[in-house]
Amino acid sequence: MITIGTRKSLLAMWQTETVAALLDAAGMATRIDAMETIGDRILDTSIAKIGSKGVFTAELEEQLAVGATDIAVHSAKDMQSQLPLGFALIAFTEREKAADVLVSDDPGIDIDDPTRPLVVGTSSVRRRALLRHHYPHVQIVEMRGNLQTRIRKMRDGACDALLLAYAGVKRMGYDGLVVREFDLEQFVPPVGQGCIAIEAADTLGEEKRQRIRACLNDPDSESCLLAERAFLKKLEGGCSIPAFGHCVLAGGQLTLTAGLASLDGSRILHHSDSGSRQEALALGERVGEAILARGGRQMLAEIRRQQAG
Repeated sequence: MITIGTRKSLLAMWQTETVAALLDAAGMATRIDAMETIGDRILDTSIAKIGSKGVFTAELEEQLAVGATDIAVHSAKDMQSQLPLGFALIAFTEREKAADVLVSDDPGIDIDDPTRPLVVGTSSVRRRALLRHHYPHVQIVEMRGNLQTRIRKMRDGACDALLLAYAGVKRMGYDGLVVREFDLEQFVPPVGQGCIAIEAADTLGEEKRQRIRACLNDPDSESCLLAERAFLKKLEGGCSIPAFGHCVLAGGQLTLTAGLASLDGSRILHHSDSGSRQEALALGERVGEAILARGGRQMLAEIRRQQAG
């Protein structure tokens, strides 16, 4: 029996049920244990104010640590760059499209038109920074909660549109509301977007760990995610800083495009580099070091000062 820990949101349950179905099909019986995390309970405060470490994962890791669950299912983009001692990500599923999308009930919305007032909801510091950079005429409002809550708030008049990850929108069946899909080079996604990550404690038995990994891990996604996460680790980042990173694999070669934005979107640092899939970690570290050397250290210090204030 494989016991799976997850958040209670509909999207988290969709991801977990997908993982459970794959394990069941491979002959491994499963049981799902759903719970709320601090990030689910506190909806009137930004992620940056709550704290970036373990906002959506701490309670799940407590269950892994005591053996109440065998694995935890996460959105890879929610995972901190440095896991607590005794935990590891043992598998990454095949990745969905990683793009950001604009979602609205009004198909006539045109974010490129500066003469038309537009209010966009998002809870992401990265998306806020990129909106301020590329679309300074747009008004931004804080929008926390699960996907269904955000859409309800939009329909209640809190905003005209939402800026979201395509993967979650599609998985919840709201892709018919997509009015704009942003180019990956303009809106570089956050590290891990579109991928499901499987976490386990080091105490999980090796045979069970390997069976789970063989069933769930997509090697191509893993190579890309290792590079992206190595970049974020170099920046000592989490979901509270406006960092971004997206890696693609073509012909055995990884290409990572990543960077960092100031909170107000006035400055954006980009860097791209390539390498073999065998050097995924080194590639991520190189790109991270390049961003830090080009002003990223100072920008990160400024971001943290602003958030602390």
